[in-house]
Amino acid sequence: MIDRQLRVVLAEDSVVLRDGMVELLGARGCEVVAAVGTAPALLAAVAEHRPDVAVVDIRMPPTHTDEGIRAAVELRAGTPEVGILVFSQHVETAWAGRLLAGGAAGIGYLLKERVARTSEFVDALHRVADGGTALDPEVVTRLMRGGRRSRVDALTPREREVLELMAQGHSNRSIAARLVVSERAVEKHVAAVFTKFDLPATEADNRRVKAVLTYLSSTGAVDDRRLGS
Repeated sequence: MIDRQLRVVLAEDSVVLRDGMVELLGARGCEVVAAVGTAPALLAAVAEHRPDVAVVDIRMPPTHTDEGIRAAVELRAGTPEVGILVFSQHVETAWAGRLLAGGAAGIGYLLKERVARTSEFVDALHRVADGGTALDPEVVTRLMRGGRRSRVDALTPREREVLELMAQGHSNRSIAARLVVSERAVEKHVAAVFTKFDLPATEADNRRVKAVLTYLSSTGAVDDRRLGS
């Protein structure tokens, strides 16, 4: 639910795009506390401002290869309370796996050309800042390729479809709308996923995040040895 002003650090090496995003986010009620163009500047800005979320491009100076997402992984390790939304034209599966290895909560990965509306981007920012997940379907597909699927194979096609949408950060209501089924039907599918993944209810029930992590690890996107309990 969008009911607060987000404090955002923006890391984008294109000056034109960076300035445009600052203006757009400001118009949508976000406070961009720092807008930078390099990975070191990103790390410094997050350390100084402690924002709700950092928006990070993958390819930044000086080599324009993976400086941004390397910095995102470093931020995740050092400041896990800060949400991270990778926003790029590229899918870097190896580094995305490392980013997700510490947990999917508070992580997003969107592709620039696939975000059709500013409202979608701002919704994803709020979701990530609140500890949710926002993964582009193409990112999920790339992470799945070539992985081992023993645990996921136990799911029915519909359960797998529901879990893929969960991995993208959708709520049960949103999943129901997309699949044109009742919310109660989605709840049954989600419950079946929890059962097949052996995720019993606990007092601090975070089974949804654990299910996504199990999904990503079972498909080879995340190294099981780096996942928490």
